[in-house]
Amino acid sequence: MRVFWPVTLAAALLVGLLAYGVFSKGGNTTLDEAVGRGERPAAPVASLPVLGADGNQSLADYKGKVVVLNLWASWCEPCLEEMPLLQQTHEKISSRGGIVLGVNTQDVSSKALEFLDEIKATFPSLRDRDREYGRRFGATGYPETFIIDRKGRVAAMQRFPVDQAWLDKYLPKLLAEEA
Repeated sequence: MRVFWPVTLAAALLVGLLAYGVFSKGGNTTLDEAVGRGERPAAPVASLPVLGADGNQSLADYKGKVVVLNLWASWCEPCLEEMPLLQQTHEKISSRGGIVLGVNTQDVSSKALEFLDEIKATFPSLRDRDREYGRRFGATGYPETFIIDRKGRVAAMQRFPVDQAWLDKYLPKLLAEEA
């Protein structure tokens, strides 16, 4: 009878691993795969509260503009490091039909506003209190950045901090496109 307990234990572990594989959810990679194939899928749209102001806004409010959509949080060190570049980008592209739009996630509003004030960010930010909007982009960490074309489609994405070379690779071409 003692001979069977290792087999029973091994079987139980195997069943546990199979159940975990069936029921666990990894990040949604649908968007990554489509953009990787050169497609431009429609960007998820949701009405979200404006950070530091009354009312709601949506990515749809910016249709006709090239949007650098950045998912960020005040507690995220890499977010802090890339924010000055995003502010510079906002200043450069705003006269050319572009905008940087932040989406703050899982943050206390006062901390998020303090964070933006500290780095002197002037681009608008929305609040994704429960990460639901970010999940629609397949977000798994922060920061994550998506460049949305004038028709509201995801043209490029970066799952970690952006740099000038990445922005230069996509923005000039998208800013030159017609709506």
